[in-house]
Amino acid sequence: MRTPSEHELVYDWNRHESDVILTEKKVELNDETLRDGLQNPSVTDPHIDKKIQLLRLMSVLGINGVNLGLPGAGPRARADITRMAEVIRDEKLNMLPNCACRTVKADITPLIAIVQKTGVPIECAAFIGSSPIRQYAEEWSIDHILKLSVDAVKYGADNGLDMMYVTEDTTRARPEDIRRLYTAAIEAGAKRIVVCDTCGHAMPYGVRNLIHFVRQVVADTGKDVKIDWHGHSDRGLGVINALSAAKAGADRIHATGMGIGERVGNTAMDLLLVNMRLDGIIDRDLTRLSEYVELVSEICNVSLHNMYPVFGHDAFRTATGVHAAAIIKAKNKGDDWLADRVYSGVPAGWFGLHQQIEVGFMSGVSNIVYWLRAHGIEPEKKLVDEIFTAAKQHNKVLTDDEIWNIVKYYKFEAGELLTDTFEQWKDQIRTGH
Repeated sequence: MRTPSEHELVYDWNRHESDVILTEKKVELNDETLRDGLQNPSVTDPHIDKKIQLLRLMSVLGINGVNLGLPGAGPRARADITRMAEVIRDEKLNMLPNCACRTVKADITPLIAIVQKTGVPIECAAFIGSSPIRQYAEEWSIDHILKLSVDAVKYGADNGLDMMYVTEDTTRARPEDIRRLYTAAIEAGAKRIVVCDTCGHAMPYGVRNLIHFVRQVVADTGKDVKIDWHGHSDRGLGVINALSAAKAGADRIHATGMGIGERVGNTAMDLLLVNMRLDGIIDRDLTRLSEYVELVSEICNVSLHNMYPVFGHDAFRTATGVHAAAIIKAKNKGDDWLADRVYSGVPAGWFGLHQQIEVGFMSGVSNIVYWLRAHGIEPEKKLVDEIFTAAKQHNKVLTDDEIWNIVKYYKFEAGELLTDTFEQWKDQIRTGH
């Protein structure tokens, strides 16, 4: 019997009539894990070998750009940036590196030296605050910001750098200030501008309004200049704001692994990739994305919460009877796609993962039968009843070893236990010998 298609089985309100706004151009990604991600006070700055390992994974995942750090932060930062640039060059990794610099010559000069030494083109992301609240706190006038910006962009461009001009706190800046700053930076030689939600202030419709405004500012200059979006997650809106920016016409989106970064962090690169894939903005192999998340967690010393979307320990686990029954019925139809979708908005298989059915106090008989068969054990009714009774007496999901102990006791009572060693006995059951 033919399995119905996804379109027949899932009515997607996300694509309902005129609400669909799809960008017609390719959206690129810039990974900020090794710069903005490391500015979180709780993370660890990884060893250079680990940074290189992460670079290679970024390339495999099709991430187009990577921020290598802050050259102005000191000798260690400059040494790491230099080494990573050399790896990108020597291994021909398909990504464009960039570095963050304040709009001062003292930050930009070390980057010029690194580019000259390695021969690797590295974009200079020259940043400065732009909002009225920053102007007031810093006692800056807009004319002062404008002069620092133009001088920095011209200095970098005159010394062979591709300049990326970054206005911090753009989402709280006045439109007339944004227009003046971007226009002046573009005229000074900036090839890319970055719209920032530095404090996580924006809502999705605010992002759309701002990107549309900035696109017009760029168009009015008559120059071919790219627009980036860089967002934080203070309101928990990092990913949805990034998607809004992409659909409003941003050319490139910045994000970090697991969303690490200042305060509560940035847009999560992994979740952004998941949603871009699900939304049809990109179409690429992401089966190694879980490896990327695990590596970021390990090298930056950031715990991955059990309920973290898609990549957390519990993302595709269920011990609930009705959920498990639906997944099992779908599996019994012989269709992995159906089993992956019937109780999940995210197909685990796309990301190198799989659905897991476990046994707990909310489980039904189907959970137990599935677990036993998955472990090579015949689901005899008495054994199923024993496990069912034990599960209902617990206040948490049974571990595999707890279930194995019940099976072991049952087999011992039935005179079927042939070895004394628990692991040997489990192997015996699994192999049928």
